[in-house]
Amino acid sequence: MKGDSMMKWLSDFSLFMVALVWGTTFVFIQSAIDFLPPLFFNGVRFGLAGLVMFFILMLRKDHKTFSFHAIGYGSVLGLCLFMGYAFQTVGLLYTTISKSSFITGLNVVFVQLLAFVVLKIKPSFSAMIGSFTAALGLYLLTSTGEGTNWNRGDVLSLLCAIAFAFHIVLTGKLAHQASVLMLTTVQFFTVSILSFIGTLLLENWQKAFQLSVFMKSSVFYSLLVTSLLATAAAFFIQTFAQKYTSPPKVAVILSMEPVFGVLTAFFWVGERLSWSEVAGSVLIFLSMVISEVPIFQHFFLEKGRINKPKERS
Repeated sequence: MKGDSMMKWLSDFSLFMVALVWGTTFVFIQSAIDFLPPLFFNGVRFGLAGLVMFFILMLRKDHKTFSFHAIGYGSVLGLCLFMGYAFQTVGLLYTTISKSSFITGLNVVFVQLLAFVVLKIKPSFSAMIGSFTAALGLYLLTSTGEGTNWNRGDVLSLLCAIAFAFHIVLTGKLAHQASVLMLTTVQFFTVSILSFIGTLLLENWQKAFQLSVFMKSSVFYSLLVTSLLATAAAFFIQTFAQKYTSPPKVAVILSMEPVFGVLTAFFWVGERLSWSEVAGSVLIFLSMVISEVPIFQHFFLEKGRINKPKERS
């Protein structure tokens, strides 16, 4: 029992560090896609991460790790991951780091809904309040005082949040059914292959393969940091940690990502938010907390009326 508690604590702390890494990489990604097409950047990033994980897989020499189930499950997770990062990376061409990171953080609300559909975990009343708060915050964050409509980057970031929510929920469902190492490796190669296909169909791939572009410090270091830390290490940790915690809890811990994203944008590139955007950001963060923290369930409902979510056996 004590060992289980320790693993849960370690998993939560590891996910918090993943959120820290992901939040700080928004700046690296935006600087890199000034020179590389977004899908091509993702193809290289996840391809390098996949090679690292495959090398580790070969060193272990564990033949039981290989299975058709792991390949199938990893491909499904990789498809969700590809869609999420494609929407996020392209979206950063049209919106700010702060707005992208906070809108992406809305996946905590979508996870609640998907957890009900896929895992049969009934949303609490506080989750519905959190959804309303998030919607209001999203409106304030993406609208100026003059009532400007969303830009395309904001819409793409919202689609990214939905894709990441699918990834979190499905990871919680599949992480117990195959090797974490194999699942992670297949995910990365799936994202890389789909990204390169997207590059050939939609982007100027001739420009992307110029060696001079890769030698730029902003591109080289961005690929190094994102492929090793924000991809290989972070997603392995997430997949492993989800063996010991639920998808909704994962989502609320990872909701710290946009906070780190905004702080990084503030200190690194001097990005500022208007008062309306600050208010929207605060509301979105509160929605993430309201959706999951138990004390808010007692605040919104009488103690005896709370329906605790049923875990799937």
